[in-house]
Amino acid sequence: MKPAAFVAGGHAYHADTCAELVRAVARGEVRLEAMARGTYPGDRLAPRAVPGVRSVGFWDARHDQDWGLPVHRNEGIEFTYMASGSTGIEVDGRSYTLRPGDLLVTRPWQPHRVGGPRVGAGRLHWLILDVGVRRPHQPWRWPAWLVLDPADLAELTRLLRHSERPVWRAAGAGARFEAIGRVVERRGGGRSLASRLALEINGLLLGILDALRAQPVAGDPELTSAERATEMFLVELETSSAQPWTLESMAESAGLHRTRFAHYVRKLRNMTPVECLAHLRVERARRLMRERSGLSLTDIALECGFASSQYFATVFRRVTGRSPREERNAGHV
Repeated sequence: MKPAAFVAGGHAYHADTCAELVRAVARGEVRLEAMARGTYPGDRLAPRAVPGVRSVGFWDARHDQDWGLPVHRNEGIEFTYMASGSTGIEVDGRSYTLRPGDLLVTRPWQPHRVGGPRVGAGRLHWLILDVGVRRPHQPWRWPAWLVLDPADLAELTRLLRHSERPVWRAAGAGARFEAIGRVVERRGGGRSLASRLALEINGLLLGILDALRAQPVAGDPELTSAERATEMFLVELETSSAQPWTLESMAESAGLHRTRFAHYVRKLRNMTPVECLAHLRVERARRLMRERSGLSLTDIALECGFASSQYFATVFRRVTGRSPREERNAGHV
């Protein structure tokens, strides 16, 4: 199995392999020019070239496609530019349309896909840059080869962290994407590739900063709080409560130390993390008892993450005041 790019709520999110895109390229339906690391398609970047860049390049779809990329999360922040044409996208479960001159920004914790559900005709540029974060409260670590003034870099970080608006106007940043595309196209041109990429990406980030400055929105510092990271994890936990969670593994998945994690769970749900997990497991058991009446109580216990039917009965009674059998016989489910 590929290394997980993002682990949340018991689910391992892998960087997109873009398998649908690769197949479209093989069929001659799309032109792809890209350089990448890991599972992303394209020519391989040299190990020491522009560290942190996971994928950079563009595709050119000359007509509407019959495929779309699946919902995924990246291990870096992704900047996507629609140079021509248009295509549907989805970010955090909401649909948008990218039109010429639009800039799409997605953070590592934002599930997204290109294709609504199919990719439209158009030329799409992107850069995926790992800044060392997987959760919104974690500090960003930009690559050392960036030469932006520290004040500019701090402002760019703040603008990207304090707003999760996905679609912006690219303004002058569009020309920078095009310049990077030309560098990628000429990638066989010798050892200067890494220098040229670094130069153009520095210019791109400055262009993105200018574009964001020109489109002010009310920033929300709460988007970067540890409390929000905890709430995000608890929402994800609702669909993964059957995993063999411990306090330590829950805190790690939320990106927090266990004491801080426990503090915010108590604040948000008025219970300890272990109590919260037990409640979620019992609620899932009650749904299974209602929806799958043919399942035995032992099967339900195991499917919901309880080690035994006896422990299931103990926790169930503690949460509901009844045994699982009493609940089922009384018709509460």
